[in-house]
Amino acid sequence: MKIVSVVGARPQFIKAAPVSRVLRQDYTEVLVHTGQHYDHNMSALFFEELDIPEPDYNLGIGSGPHGQQTGRMLEAIERVLLDEQPDWVLVYGDTNSTLAGALAAVKLHIRVAHVEAGLRSFNRRMPEEHNRILTDHAADLLLCPTQTAVENLAREGITQDVHNVGDVMYDAVLHNIGVAEKHSTVLERLALEPGGYLLATVHRAENTDDPARLAAIVEAFGAIAEPIVFPAHPRTRSALAAFKLSVPANVRLIEPVGYLDMLLLENHARVILTDSGGVQKEAYFFDVPCVTLREETEWVETVEAGWNRVVGTVPGRVTSAVRELSPVGSPPAVFGDGRASERISEIIGEWKG
Repeated sequence: MKIVSVVGARPQFIKAAPVSRVLRQDYTEVLVHTGQHYDHNMSALFFEELDIPEPDYNLGIGSGPHGQQTGRMLEAIERVLLDEQPDWVLVYGDTNSTLAGALAAVKLHIRVAHVEAGLRSFNRRMPEEHNRILTDHAADLLLCPTQTAVENLAREGITQDVHNVGDVMYDAVLHNIGVAEKHSTVLERLALEPGGYLLATVHRAENTDDPARLAAIVEAFGAIAEPIVFPAHPRTRSALAAFKLSVPANVRLIEPVGYLDMLLLENHARVILTDSGGVQKEAYFFDVPCVTLREETEWVETVEAGWNRVVGTVPGRVTSAVRELSPVGSPPAVFGDGRASERISEIIGEWKG
């Protein structure tokens, strides 16, 4: 059996890595990188350290308006599928690469499996929300990370070939945190003590492109009055400069860090502040309280368990959450047991259609 896996950015490679390791034990996998996001951290060392297979195809699409980018991906992926003639196309998450991979496959009558199916923010202004919904309704096999995702699909009338396999990001974290603890020196380089700092990430356009929201985040960070390490996305740095926003004295603005360094920073933070869905989950995996700088989250399980508070960007709500959020014990294991990749491989192999 031949499977073409489509990814478009570094986080998707990290999700795909544990799945690829398992798939390649029994099947032929062809890994396609659309090049949706260029990331200078994706060097040969990135693939070597994390035991990630390098892509068989790099389509080099790059950034651009959503329609143009998705259309160019659709055309390029179609050429790959015509050449490779796979049995399945495997797509991840909610990017334009996800939707383009699914559309290219279904138009060629190739089966589609969607990893992270069923996620919903219920915010229709997010391009990712449309990518998720359209991909789920096109897919033949829906591989959900949680029971909530299964229930979301059922409400949309999708109940056939839906499986709660667990979260592949949890597989990746379990595989890589030991490597990070052994090889990353980020705490020493930044002179940080475990539990002695907060970690912040801000990259979503709803926050970086809105001067009022970004200013509110900066104000909140200053009001927290604890050391905050802030690896700043290039979009965020540009926005801070464009809106003439000064970073408070307690905030340490640093360049983006690699995956292993980020895992270590997350694992040893006292609290994480973020607008990233992936970082929300990683905080949960590491038993670190999380304050989400958005109005909604796809990962409602983290909120229901008491480990995540969704506060938007109002400074008072942010500072109150940082002060009050103090869950006890360990969070419930709602994201599986770290064997999602094995289940995905088994389900694909057993699929009857």
